This record gives sequence, C-alpha cells and structure tokens, in this order.
Amino acid sequence: MPMPLLLDSSRPSSHFGRYDIAMASPLAVISHTDGVTKVEKNNTVKTTQVDPFDLIGVLLSELLTDTSELVEAQGIPFTGGAAGLFGYDLGRSIESIPSTASADISMEHLCIGIYPWAIITDHELQKSYLVSQLDALSTQNLTENILQIKPFQGKGFSLKSDFVSNMTKKQYADKFDRVIDYIHAGDCYQVCLAQRFEAPYNGNPWQAYKQLRMASPTPFSAYMETQGGALLSLSPERFLQVDQCKVETKPIKGTRPRGVTHEQDQFLCEQLLASAKDRSENIMIVDLLRNDLSKQCLPFSVKVPKLFAIETYSNVHHLVTTVTGEIASSEEILPLLKGAFPGGSITGAPKLRAMEIIEELEPHRRNAYTGSIGYISTNGRMDTNICIRTLVTDAKGDDGGHIYCWAGGGLVADSQCDAEYQETFDKVNNLLDGLRQLT
Repeated sequence: MPMPLLLDSSRPSSHFGRYDIAMASPLAVISHTDGVTKVEKNNTVKTTQVDPFDLIGVLLSELLTDTSELVEAQGIPFTGGAAGLFGYDLGRSIESIPSTASADISMEHLCIGIYPWAIITDHELQKSYLVSQLDALSTQNLTENILQIKPFQGKGFSLKSDFVSNMTKKQYADKFDRVIDYIHAGDCYQVCLAQRFEAPYNGNPWQAYKQLRMASPTPFSAYMETQGGALLSLSPERFLQVDQCKVETKPIKGTRPRGVTHEQDQFLCEQLLASAKDRSENIMIVDLLRNDLSKQCLPFSVKVPKLFAIETYSNVHHLVTTVTGEIASSEEILPLLKGAFPGGSITGAPKLRAMEIIEELEPHRRNAYTGSIGYISTNGRMDTNICIRTLVTDAKGDDGGHIYCWAGGGLVADSQCDAEYQETFDKVNNLLDGLRQLT
C-alpha cells in the first residue's frame, strides 16, 4: 500500500503511550519543498499557490466527513484525516530566513496524506479496530486485503560504514563560541545547535525502525515512507495536542544520561532537577511557547500546570514542562499549528533570530529533523511530535542509500562547550549503536 504511516506509542516497552495508529493509501497527498506546493489526487499532480496549511483544511473538507459531532467517536483518537510530516524546513514558508546551508536530502519539507481509514490499536483495552470513511464495499475489500497481508519479508538493514558527523569537535566548539557571542551581543537568549551524522546503508529502513523501537521505546515514535525516502522517528517529545479544543504542549529542556548503577542514576536525576542552568533554559522556551499558543488560544486560557517534571527514558532523563490552553473551535487547529511552527524547544529564543543563526552555523539544512509528525483528525483532535531522535533516509525499499541522524541541545549564556557536545551523543548514541548492531 502506498505512503504507509505508523504513529507508534512503543507499547508495551514505553509506559507513556496508549494508541498506535497505522494508515496507508491516502486519497490525496500534499507536498511542499522550497516554496513549491503540489497536490497529487486521482493520479494527477498539480502545483498550487495556496498556503500548504490552508490547503490541508480545504482537502479535508472536500474529501472526508467531519466526525466531531459523533458522540461514539469521541474516545477514538483518529477517525480519518490529515497525517504525515511537517519538516523543519517548512518553516521557510512561514518565516523569511536565509538559505545558506546545504540542502542535500531529497525528503519533502511537508508531506501530508488525506487518509480515509486507519487501524487503531488501544493498548489499555488490548484491542484493535478499523475506522473507515470509505463506502461499505470499499471498506469490506480493504478489510479483506488487510487480513491477507503476510509478514514483512524485506531485505535486512545494515550499515556499509560507520556514521560520520558533519562537524569535528573543534568545528562544534567554534560554532558554540559564535552562539555565545550572539547571546552576549543581545541577539538571542538561547540557540539550539545540532550536528548531523550520516552513513551509507544496505537493506530496508523498516527493518532498522523495528530494531530502534526496541533500543529506544518512546511514546511519540513514527515510521513513514514518502516519495523522498523514509522517516524513522523515536521521539520522546509532544509538540501540540488538541482534544475537544483543549491544547497541550510538552517542551523538553534539560537532559542527563542514565547512570550505570541505581545510585548513580538517581544522582543524575536529582542533579538535573536541581540545575539552575537547565531550569533557566526550560523557562525560556516555556515563555516562547506560551506566546506561540496565545496567538490562537482564548484569552487567559494559557497556563503552566506542570513545571520541571522528570521523564526517564532508556538512555536519558529529561526535564519536561506542560503548557496548556484552549481554542474556540476545531477550525483553529491548523492556524494554531502554523502559528507555533516550528516548535520553540528546538530553535531557541527569540525564534526567528535563533533560526537565522542555525542557518548560518549548521552546515546542512535540517530537513525533517526538529519538524513534526502527527495527525489532524476529522473528529477535532490533533497530536504531533517534535522530530528529535529522528532519522531520515534518501531511499525506501530494499536498495539502500544514505541514512541521516541529528543531535543537538539548547545553548545559553552559562553553557559549557564540552558538556553540551557530550550531551548530543548522550541523546543519540543508543540509536547509532542500535543500527551498528545490525551491521
């Protein structure tokens, strides 16, 4: 089936998520790269000048039925809708930023399908079911096809050589110093600087994803195939959720590695919780996100019910804050997403200046990394991740190609270069090592 997408809560390994949502064969596909928006529908491809966020809303209303008033659907996360990738570089269609970094990955900046059906797995109720907006005969045929699907037999995944970063430690240090200079000059308060790792591979990316979800179970994981390649996201971070007009975002700022012993692990967790630097970094981004949410949320509805909570994963502890708000109606979902995109937790503050500095200092464009993957359902719900701990390939299927992975962190005035450099490896070593084991 074309353009498969799995939104994966990584259960049972992850204790955070509840639902898995699998879909394929969209009725239409919206893609956007470097200012050009295309719509593929009924086996034809057309370019358009319509804003890609507006276009999603137009196609949703044209092709699917609004299910927001169906009482029996309120507990179902997805009843058909728009789903896929909002890549970081889609931000170029929202903000005017320079184009100096190398654009060497073929993955689209935006790739959204209008999906009329999905398989929902509810891990709490331990059952799966099919939701469909297709007619009765098409739904029956779809069900028969799904039941006949055989286990995947694709070629195994292996790296042809080890991952190589796009910057040396010395180059990272030079860029780090440049960010600190910008902060002292008053240009910004925080910049999220990332390095990129690249390796050639053989085999099928789906085999790699299955290995990685065991090595790094996270509640906002996803696997997707597009014309440009494959996305393998093992993200622990929610960007935006909307449920019955209630809005939630959960920015991550502050990280420590897991300890070797229970005592060391507990010490690192307590150290993170007590860190003035990490709390300050967290607060900066929380203020940015409160501002972003306030663009569309009802007056006085934006609140911070949970500040500096610890979330623990297989390789790191994270400092996470919850910010909530309320929108007037589901018609505000797409404007809310556009107004907050890309997520402030992975740019810095103020957002536009931080994005300009990222473009100047990072050698390659981020493409999908630090964008979002998720869905906008016809029942008025939305859920999206932040594409951290995310890998991108420039091919799909069994033939192989190149695979890319990024790691970064927020730099503030009192950041220490060696600690920040090491933190990038703490965040992704389990992913890189997981793929090395397949070699």
